[in-house]
Amino acid sequence: MAQTTRSRPSRSDGERPDEGLPLDRIAHRTRHSAVGTADGAIRVYSRVDGTVREATGLDAIPTRIDPAGVAWIDANGPSPGQVAAITGALGLHVLIAEDILEGNQRAKIEVTDDLIHIVLFALEYGDPIVPSEIDVVLGKGFLLTVHDTDWDPRTTHHLKGTGIELVMSRGPDHLLWAICDDLVDGYFPLMDKLGDEIDLLQDAVIDKGDRETLERLFELKRELIAIRRASAPIREIFNQLTNRDLALVDPDEIIYFRDVYDHLIRLTDEIDTHRELVSGTLDVYLSTVNNNLSLIMKRLTGVTVVLAGIAAFGGIFGMSEAGAAFAGTEAFGFWLVTAAIFGIAFLMAFVLRRIRWI
Repeated sequence: MAQTTRSRPSRSDGERPDEGLPLDRIAHRTRHSAVGTADGAIRVYSRVDGTVREATGLDAIPTRIDPAGVAWIDANGPSPGQVAAITGALGLHVLIAEDILEGNQRAKIEVTDDLIHIVLFALEYGDPIVPSEIDVVLGKGFLLTVHDTDWDPRTTHHLKGTGIELVMSRGPDHLLWAICDDLVDGYFPLMDKLGDEIDLLQDAVIDKGDRETLERLFELKRELIAIRRASAPIREIFNQLTNRDLALVDPDEIIYFRDVYDHLIRLTDEIDTHRELVSGTLDVYLSTVNNNLSLIMKRLTGVTVVLAGIAAFGGIFGMSEAGAAFAGTEAFGFWLVTAAIFGIAFLMAFVLRRIRWI
């Protein structure tokens, strides 16, 4: 299931969500791509009086989130200690901190009383394609993004082109859409490159169909499975965001999330199409190999037919008449039979050549 609903345990004011739970319990599992225990970059963007202010470090995290304001906390490759500090400052449940640190999850959405936790994946074309997990937590007046160092949300086309200030002026839910929309749109160039590679492999299968081509076909099948595993659950995420009455998502923003959902439907169709093309190319490769094997067997059969005829006549006339033939005393009939043998052999070879058996 891509959606899980759970209620956060109630706590009194001033109580930290991880109170009574040691830090090493929270940080005993790190994200698979985190660099050791080194601290990452923490950037905090706060919109105050229509102006976005940027600060860095844990100290920049607001001690009290204004529900009417907009704050964006972006953690780039954070250490377990930083994750614990950020989730503690924002009042997030310890299970969210564990999910962020654990990594290697499926794309999912978890809706609590006043939070939405979403897990997405950024995909980059390479050899092989490795998904990069991105955790996004939407709360009242803030958005938290946690990701590895190989992805930077500030380079997304909405934040880079339109500007962080304009996006944040629409609220944290609009900022969530801007990040998710760029992630989903980033899948399409990847699919285009895979489509071009499939076309090249189809030509290679027809031309030569060697072992290297076969290995690349199997690699493509694995990559498409990995892409589908990363992207397919995202449809359910946006299905929940567009069809459920969520207090944290403004009704005016639903149309934006629905647009992302439409893109995901098209993406799923492209993935299925590419998988069918790869499977079809693999079938063509196997058929080509079988055809080549059949051609070789036909040629060997043709050669056998020619040589078997020569061997049969040679066995009858050759052994008993060889001495006389070498002595020059053999009768004309021997040479006539010998000429007939080779004539029939050449005739058979000519016929087999015309029917493309040899």
